[in-house]
This record gives sequence, C-alpha cells and structure tokens, in this order.
Amino acid sequence: MPSQNRVWVAATIDTKSAEAEYLCGLLEKAALSVALADVSTSGNITNNARSSSSIVRISPVEIASYHTQGKNAVFTGDRGSAVAAMTEAFERFVQLRDDIGAMLGIGGSGGTALISRGMRALPIGVPKLIVSTMASGNVSGYVGPSDITMMYSVTDMAGLNRISRRVLGNAAYAVAGMMSHSIPPQEQERPALGLTMFGVTTPCVQQISMLLNSRFDCLVFHATGTGGQSMEKLLDDGYIGGVLDITTTEVCDHLMGGVLPCTSDRFGAVARTRAPYLGSCGALDMVNFAAPETVPERYRGRNFYPHNPQITLMRTTIEENIRQARWIAERLNRCEGRVIFLLPMGGVSALDAPGKSFWDPAADAALFETLASGLRQTERRKLVRVPCHINDPLFAETAVKEFLAIAN
Repeated sequence: MPSQNRVWVAATIDTKSAEAEYLCGLLEKAALSVALADVSTSGNITNNARSSSSIVRISPVEIASYHTQGKNAVFTGDRGSAVAAMTEAFERFVQLRDDIGAMLGIGGSGGTALISRGMRALPIGVPKLIVSTMASGNVSGYVGPSDITMMYSVTDMAGLNRISRRVLGNAAYAVAGMMSHSIPPQEQERPALGLTMFGVTTPCVQQISMLLNSRFDCLVFHATGTGGQSMEKLLDDGYIGGVLDITTTEVCDHLMGGVLPCTSDRFGAVARTRAPYLGSCGALDMVNFAAPETVPERYRGRNFYPHNPQITLMRTTIEENIRQARWIAERLNRCEGRVIFLLPMGGVSALDAPGKSFWDPAADAALFETLASGLRQTERRKLVRVPCHINDPLFAETAVKEFLAIAN
C-alpha cells in the first residue's frame, strides 16, 4: 500500500497506551498501513510495543524536535507549557509530512486540543476523526474551519472496557471506510469559487450562483465566523481559485464582540494566494448575539432585531461602521492580487432598506465613505459604487460582470 495512504493514530501513549494499541490493531486488520504518533509530554518515554512491528512508531522526542526551539522547549516539567509546546511541534510535524492519508486521534481535553490543531493543518478532505471526552459539548474550538469528525467516548479513556472497545472500534472502522472508498472525481469539473452568504444577503448570492453556475462550481459559505475561515482555508489549500465575498459581516462580530466572529486573519488567504477577489459590505449593519439576555450591558438601549429566540441582531452605529471600514480597508490594502470591492449604495442587508428595522443612511454613508478613503486604489485594486440595494438583481449582475473581468 502506498505510504501516502497510511493512517496515523495520534495519542498520548503515557496515558492512552492500551487504547492506541487497540486502534492500531483494528486498522491493521482492516488491511491499512498504520503509524502511531506519540504526543506525550510527561517525559516518561517507554516502548511498550505490543502490536505488529510493521506499525511505524514516532516517539515524543522526535515530534518535539519539530518545535522551532527544539525538543527542550517541550519537556519543561510544567504540564501547561509542555502541552502548548507539543501542540506547536505536532502541528509542524503534520505540515511537513507527505504520508498522512488519514488521522485518528484520541484524548481528553488536553489531548483533544493538541491533536486537533495538527489535524486542522491537514487539507480538507483528508479523513480526520477524534474520539474525545469533550465531543458532547461545544466542539467549535477543536473543529474550527476544518472537516474534523468528533466522536464522544462515553466513558473516560482510562483503559479498555466493554464500552470503550465498541466506541473505539466504531472509530477505527469509520476511518477504514473513509480510506477504502475514494470519492470519484467529476468529469470536466468546473473551477471552484467561494461565496459568503447570510440570510439577509441570500437573494443576492443565490442570483450570483445562478449566473455563474454554468462556468464555476459555486461553494457557498454561511458567514458564521467559521464559514469565512473555512472558505479561506480552502483558498489557502488551493481548492478554490477565487472569491465573491459578498457577506463580510463576520468583521462586525470580531470588532464588536458578537458571537459569530472572524479572526484577525480574515482576508489573509486572499493576500497570501493573490486569488481574484470581489468583496462587498453584506450585513455589515449587524452584530450577532445569542438570546436577548446575553447582550452585553454596554449595548443596552441600542437598536435590536430578534432574528429568532436564539439570535439577537444589533444595528451598527456610525462610529462602528467607521471602525470596521478602516479594518477591512487596511487588510485589503495588503492584497496584491486583483481586488474589486463593491458598495451597495441602497443598503447592505434585507434589514437595511427603507421601512426596515436597520435602515440608517447616515451609518451606511459613514461605512461607504471610510472604505472609499481607506482603500488604496490601483490598477489591481478598485472600489465600485453600485446604485442599488445589495439584494437588487442589478447588484448581482454587476458583481458577476466585475468578477469575470478580474478572473479571466
């Protein structure tokens, strides 16, 4: 079997030896080539090989040597700093290997955080599964923008028992199934594009997708924080070749403390790849919070819209629009590829229109004027004012026309 089809099992062998060996044995029985990465940080390094000698075994010392400051940065004697350093070392270890066909991890809170960061360094589509004691709660910190599958361990991982054998067995054979059944590629596959959408920009993005569908495979990402991160990860990994970033609303939550934020690396993949980029102001009129009682006290008395019982939207002010426009312009100024940014002069969301809850021409004007003054326009970076609402068919038609001009 080719080395690139090897399944890597990642675990802290000083505490999860029995579970890791059990997984390796099941994967070998499934006729897979197996490697075991020991990410232990205790310094109690043993060689308790009980399964087949054909399994490739990588010691904690070898993985720790991938830390930028060397293995001594990992084995500090302090658990917190050791785990943080091994996390960095394991991520770099994963990035530099060319034989990872799939990865199966096991862990508690520390092991899950450590291993999942390495998994997130793998390309989308490479099978990744973690059996974790943490998988029955909020897993966004572990999964992030990647396609990691998490399976709840049910019992704690403190040795094998009748429950853990079944759960771990299901995990092993799930990965074996992913490895054994490749996804057939489509014939004459169209180039892929990334598009960002929110409920309040859906008409616009749907029309853009319809207009481009015959030429491109349009991948639409829900602008929920991780949606934008996933799109940019695919851009970094080369899965998509351009972006129509209609809905940049994640910036609002990042700057104003909402629940669906981007990271400080938003637009970073655009700068790194120099891929053709068309962006706009979709839903920059709103910050997302959870139920009304979760809204921070400092925002009491603001203009709110109850999207549903779990989501409360807050209208951005003139000052907040100036702030986020500067933030976006500064990052787009770093992009040396072809960039077009569209200003929908008639409103930026379904709620930002005459008679609607978030209609505020002064706030929109502050956003548009700050973007216009902050974006350094060149032959490759341009701002275009579109005299209509973002959900008007004219806006979608303009977006498609402008994007095709920079994509060809």
